[in-house]
Amino acid sequence: MKIISLVENRTKSDCMVKHGLSLYIETRTHKILFDLGPDNTLFDNAVRRNIDISKVDTVIVSHGHFDHGGALKKFLEVNSLANIYVQKEAFEPHYSKILFFKIPVGIDSKLKSNRQVILLDGDYKIDDELSLFTVSKTNKFYSPANNALYGENGKDNFRHEQNLIISENQVVLIMGCGHTGVVNIMEEAEKYKPDFCVGGFHLFNPLTKKTVSKELLNGIVTELQKYKDTEFYTCHCTGKKAFDYLSHQMSNMHYMSCGESVEI
Repeated sequence: MKIISLVENRTKSDCMVKHGLSLYIETRTHKILFDLGPDNTLFDNAVRRNIDISKVDTVIVSHGHFDHGGALKKFLEVNSLANIYVQKEAFEPHYSKILFFKIPVGIDSKLKSNRQVILLDGDYKIDDELSLFTVSKTNKFYSPANNALYGENGKDNFRHEQNLIISENQVVLIMGCGHTGVVNIMEEAEKYKPDFCVGGFHLFNPLTKKTVSKELLNGIVTELQKYKDTEFYTCHCTGKKAFDYLSHQMSNMHYMSCGESVEI
């Protein structure tokens, strides 16, 4: 299995950076895009990595925010093959609030009726290799960076968020922002026994530029240190300050920047 970051906030390569996420994943039987980023960055960086987006057969949109699904319309223009799996609530309005202003951060609701889009309501098994799961419990070490995010009826409950399990010789958990909390997601994923966990932890607010407290980071470290056999690759909304702190305490915590790949 190979995972290549095509959209991410930071880079050490020739790939362009953008606030957002898109991971290209090749398995034995699939060519997958997990999230699409906000704009053309995905397509520009795919060219740089010799990836043919028209050959992708499966797309997972992790949740209904523009920085993860904003390029969906362009994707549909270049790919008529892929099944696109999205939680049905993902196409509802979503906002980021700063002071008294609510800024729309949702994805284009007109696209939900496209024939390639498969609307889901909770957990879903795609095949023997790919499974999607949602997380309803947010009780452990929930990030206050989520407090700025709203749905149509108040604070976002993240029912529109889903996570991917890939089961081959090793098991890989992929998440987008981990809004429901990386600790809660890992607990829900324990039945799969993931060898790798890849994705953002949402420990940084991009509007206020604030990282969560050291107390919260210490709590997350204590919980994640229980997974000594899991390699963590974080990115995007974790933020550099939080990553530096976590990785200082955990030798199995790594950063995956734009253009980098992980072979499993």
